[in-house]
Amino acid sequence: MNYVYDTNMLVYIIKQNPVVEKFEKEIAQQKENLRIISIVTKAEIETLSVLFKWGEHKREQLKNLLDQFLIVPIDSHNLVAAYVELDAYSQGKHPSKSLGTTSRNMGKNDLWIAATASVTYGTLLTTDDDFDHLNHVFIKVKKPSIKKRS
Repeated sequence: MNYVYDTNMLVYIIKQNPVVEKFEKEIAQQKENLRIISIVTKAEIETLSVLFKWGEHKREQLKNLLDQFLIVPIDSHNLVAAYVELDAYSQGKHPSKSLGTTSRNMGKNDLWIAATASVTYGTLLTTDDDFDHLNHVFIKVKKPSIKKRS
């Protein structure tokens, strides 16, 4: 099975969140599972490492982590087509699928990540609710139960 990781999942892996670590172990135990990220996710997590002022040790951990993923570029026709379809659907303007609610303004990076999940037939792993409206319509979304700080 293909698993596409949202950026927040990588942050939780680096921070050694126990819920995400357990989730990760289950995926890693099955050798046929392919771990994927969009090039957009790579850019976001590397930016966060600077913004969060991660030290040399955490940045080395990040480099080692990124080496474990297939990184998908965004320059393919199929990926662009998926992006267009997901954006139109999120805006409630898809020609054949009804959103059934008010339009959703997704972040452009999130659209690229969702499009990556779509074209790789991957399950998107995230802790965000931003992808919920796409679940079981275009992609499958799976979320570990992370307790959010208030």
